[in-house]
Amino acid sequence: MPFRFERLEIPEVILIEVKAFEDPRGFFMETYKQSEFKRAGILENFLQDNYSHSTRNVLRGLHYQKSPHGQGKLVSVIQGEIFDVAVDIRRESPTYGNWVGTLLSSKNRRMLYVPAGFAHGFCVLSGEADVVYKVTREFALESDRGILWNDPAIGVQWPTDRPVLSTKDTQLPLLKDADNNFSYARSQGL
Repeated sequence: MPFRFERLEIPEVILIEVKAFEDPRGFFMETYKQSEFKRAGILENFLQDNYSHSTRNVLRGLHYQKSPHGQGKLVSVIQGEIFDVAVDIRRESPTYGNWVGTLLSSKNRRMLYVPAGFAHGFCVLSGEADVVYKVTREFALESDRGILWNDPAIGVQWPTDRPVLSTKDTQLPLLKDADNNFSYARSQGL
């Protein structure tokens, strides 16, 4: 099997290790296989692919699209290294406001699945990083939202004290003030 799936401290967020087949020419690996992902409980249909290029200490996030355009994301790094973060923003969730973070890089070939109902962000650790991610909904400007990267109520332990941020990301609200319509009960089908 080319994939190993590991549920993190917030079990809906899944770390995926990919097996690469190497030889003197380089390597080959599958980055997505619907049947394997469905077997692991990731029942998503991915509709759009995104690509970002960033330099050291660039911090992007914490972003999400509110329902009905909520996006699940499958994040990977094709060059460089990032610290990738998911924050549970589903109201009434037992892990509401909690975060998980992991290192993703072109060397470790790991991916992170972040379901809808989570804010997502990352910080670049290497000189440059190319990040690609599949999403389950197309971008919808009217639903584009976010949370301030350093919200003390969340307490993400970012790997830099001086991130490079967009103007938009410096003006995002705290979680308690965010325009968020995600519900834990709805995400569990209750």
